[in-house]
Amino acid sequence: MNSRINTREISSDLYPFKSNYITLGGHKLHYIEEGDGDPVVMLHGNPSWSIYYRDLIQRLSSFHHCLVPDHIGMGYSDKPGDDKYSYTLSQRVKDLEEFLETKGITQNITLIMHDWGGIIGMCFARRHPEAIKKLVILNTAAFHLQERKRFPFFLRFTRTLTGELFLRAFNSFSIGATHIGVQRTTMSRELRQAYTSPYNSWKNRIGILRFVQDIPLKKTDPEFDLVTDVQNHLHLFHNTPVLITWGMKDKVFDIRYLEKWIEYFPHAQVHRFEDCGHYVLEDARQEIGQLVVDFLAK
Repeated sequence: MNSRINTREISSDLYPFKSNYITLGGHKLHYIEEGDGDPVVMLHGNPSWSIYYRDLIQRLSSFHHCLVPDHIGMGYSDKPGDDKYSYTLSQRVKDLEEFLETKGITQNITLIMHDWGGIIGMCFARRHPEAIKKLVILNTAAFHLQERKRFPFFLRFTRTLTGELFLRAFNSFSIGATHIGVQRTTMSRELRQAYTSPYNSWKNRIGILRFVQDIPLKKTDPEFDLVTDVQNHLHLFHNTPVLITWGMKDKVFDIRYLEKWIEYFPHAQVHRFEDCGHYVLEDARQEIGQLVVDFLAK
């Protein structure tokens, strides 16, 4: 299969944005940049990419400077091999820092974070608390796996040799997410294809796999201490406005993660969507879009 990514595969009605690229460590990072005003940085997770935020970009860009990068190995960004890139949380945070520094984004930042975007974004925020204006949290975490919360089966399976084969050979992780990630709605065929199209070959699925393998579960894992450090410094944002919108049918980030966020941020504005899943922005686009607009307008 041709591993080249064609950015024209996706309808302009679905993804009506100009593609921008910046080189980080010799690799091209793809990003969307729309609008003017205070910066709003949207960070996606795994196996999604900037398409996840397409509606929010269109809603917010009339009043805000929206920057939405695809992590290296994801979306339309380069997908280098392990010999050329370190697929670790530490490197992700470094990439984000370099990206924002190059763009001159240093203050009044609102972070909108989903899935892996949460820990990446909060690592950045912990290092630059003075730069953060507001936080929007969507089914994510910036702390360790909750006690009594068993590591989900499909993630454990993906970390086996058989699971790795299924992911790299058949794109099982990305395709599966387009089905189980939504609960209230069903993705159209066109939208499912858009979500999965950047991962069109064994080579181009490396980022998805490495994200799963990089989840720190025990103290000996390389990124465990970094997560601990962020967890221990969430108090830095006790006075920061926080909006939490949560899909309650998420199979990974369940109610225990939401309750933990509320422990850390008891002042947060919290909205629970009982019939929505992990891709909560897909399930509740209109409601969450308006909530974010109103939150940023305050």
